[in-house]
Amino acid sequence: MTPLTIKITKKEVLSDDWYTLNKVTFEYRRKDGTWETQSREAYDRGNGATILLYNKELKKVILTRQFRLPTYINGNKEGYLIEACAGLLDENNAEDCIRKETQEETGYQINKVQKVFEAYMSPGSVTEILYFFIAEYTHDMQVSAGGGLAVEQENIEVLELAFDKAYDMIQSGEIQDGKTIMLLQYLKLQKIF
Repeated sequence: MTPLTIKITKKEVLSDDWYTLNKVTFEYRRKDGTWETQSREAYDRGNGATILLYNKELKKVILTRQFRLPTYINGNKEGYLIEACAGLLDENNAEDCIRKETQEETGYQINKVQKVFEAYMSPGSVTEILYFFIAEYTHDMQVSAGGGLAVEQENIEVLELAFDKAYDMIQSGEIQDGKTIMLLQYLKLQKIF
């Protein structure tokens, strides 16, 4: 296959409110050697990190539940999703970010995290790459109730669930968040429990 060659010819900001929406016009060389011009919109919200906390002894995981407007708009009648803890990197590297987000959202202070993979979650329209982590937790690591930061308008419910119940919630449709499904399946494939 011919190496993909891209030439960005124009980039314009369509929106720069919550995150940035750009319209990008570009040329790329097709595999037959000809050039084609296209225009696409790309949503840049920054990169993120997500983590699934698990307790091997109790066979439990920590998840969160919060309102997600885009899911409500797209037919999720209540608008709430059950998810693995996650956050945007801001100026932090992925490991520092996920430690900070874990404490803010779940109330657990963790030191040791294990990166398991990274993935583009919606590469057709969003620039974000998401870094996936797992970490063991114990109840003595809980330093607060969690729930997120009021200044970030977060209102997060912390859930401690049996791993088998959480895993079954994928099949029942109670868990529909892609990153959470991927992390639960990772624990299942690794036979953590």
